Amino acid sequence: MAILDRFDIKGRSALVTGAASGIGLAYAEAMAEAGAMVTLTDIDGEGAERETARLKEAGYEARFDRLDVSDFDAVAAAFDAHAKAYGGLDIAFANAGIDTGAGFWNPAGHRNPDGQVDTYDPNRWDKSISVNLSGVFYTVSNAVRVMKQPGRANGRSGGSIICTASNAGLVTEPIVGLPYMPAKAGVLHMVRALGLELAEFRIRINAIAPGPFVTNIGGGWLKKDPVARKAWDAIVPLGSVAETDQLKPLALLLASDASDYMTGSHVVIDGGMMLGKYQ
Repeated sequence: MAILDRFDIKGRSALVTGAASGIGLAYAEAMAEAGAMVTLTDIDGEGAERETARLKEAGYEARFDRLDVSDFDAVAAAFDAHAKAYGGLDIAFANAGIDTGAGFWNPAGHRNPDGQVDTYDPNRWDKSISVNLSGVFYTVSNAVRVMKQPGRANGRSGGSIICTASNAGLVTEPIVGLPYMPAKAGVLHMVRALGLELAEFRIRINAIAPGPFVTNIGGGWLKKDPVARKAWDAIVPLGSVAETDQLKPLALLLASDASDYMTGSHVVIDGGMMLGKYQ
């Protein structure tokens, strides 16, 4: 098989959570552009519908579902609908996540009064864990359930699951909200554990650990605040915060047979942040 043929996912199907914007939308675009049939899901149903219509207008096969990943039954229903529409499931991106507010330290050089462990709102903690960790578990659980089903339309077995973690799951960052870090660390460890569990079924699971990307998370402040953007650009060793399009080649690698000997792994894509500022 030629090298480039190993990246071919034409005729396969993919479901992406958190796909109405940002990193999830980049994943969905990458899958569609490479020839896969894609379901875009998001709690922002209107956004998912809008982006799906745009992909379909460009000639790609896509559908959408409004989905709150913290609701297990809703996640199960979304995967069942995808499998009914496309005859099974080959690729799943457990991507949906939320910002958890400011950390204990402010970039301006002072402590945030509501970001301290002794003042942190427990409801914010619970919401973050329910989406950023439990939501990933619910997504992976249902992806595996569908991937294990016999009689898939394309005759394939197994599949590839890609979870969005963060470099904040590997290092501590004082400006990041407290629950976000253990949630993303939990995603990374869950991926390692499930890599072992799922290997027998030829279901691969890996994680992408992004650093700073321009997305809508945190209110889209890197898009809106040029001063903050310039400050972040200055601390990234490769010179700038990333655009989500820069994730697409990595997403295709992990979704395709080009990574068929990878499982239980994580790939950091952060412009060298962990090599510079964090060490």
